[in-house]
Amino acid sequence: MPNDQAHEDEKEMGFLDHLEELRMRIFRAALAVVFFSAIAAFFADFLIKEVLLAPLLAVGLKAQVLTPYGIMMTYMEVVIVVGIIAAMPIILYQLWKFIAPGLMPNERKYASSIVFFTSICFLSGVAFAYFIIVPTALKFFSTFGTDVFELNIAINEYISFLLSLILGSGLVFELPMVTYFLTKIGLLTPGVMRKYRRHAIVGILIIAAIATPTPDILTQSLFAAPMILLYEISIFISKFAQKKSESPKE
Repeated sequence: MPNDQAHEDEKEMGFLDHLEELRMRIFRAALAVVFFSAIAAFFADFLIKEVLLAPLLAVGLKAQVLTPYGIMMTYMEVVIVVGIIAAMPIILYQLWKFIAPGLMPNERKYASSIVFFTSICFLSGVAFAYFIIVPTALKFFSTFGTDVFELNIAINEYISFLLSLILGSGLVFELPMVTYFLTKIGLLTPGVMRKYRRHAIVGILIIAAIATPTPDILTQSLFAAPMILLYEISIFISKFAQKKSESPKE
């Protein structure tokens, strides 16, 4: 009875109340990004020289600055993106807290687990891009025309290339958790995912072509391959979530 009353109270929230709740959640998420960006700014030299430039230097390439403001813009981009990556668990938690009132009480109890595993999926995608996609793509690029041209890369172009792949891969790796959540609330079924598998693969290839900052087929394939694999894994996750949701009714 108390749960029903609480659920009823939440339903009575008006549009302005939801708008205020959204504003508060966005503010807290932005505050987390600012906080971690400030920490990233303190370690900016280490992050750029020892972490972000490491894949480039590992294949014998060099970075250069082509514009007077190139270094400043690079530092700003690194600080902001690293802040977003570090704050992602808090961002996901604030997102969950915003949508939780619209769920049933038995669905809200999974909040901690969902935020934890969603964060793990995101960080796994970041690691996959940093350790697999970026080094492989750089090795591929370094084989072209080195006898004729000296291949030096603009630092801002390289950092944008690296960070966009890292962020994109992190978001792509959220697919299994998104699938689990949508199945739990009844918006997705494994049957629908199997039925539209071919459409999904075409969509994945299009997303890979748009999301990757370079037009080469290798980088796009490295980006698309895990997406296709994650889609297949998500079908099994959806099937598992569906069985788990139906089991108490039996």
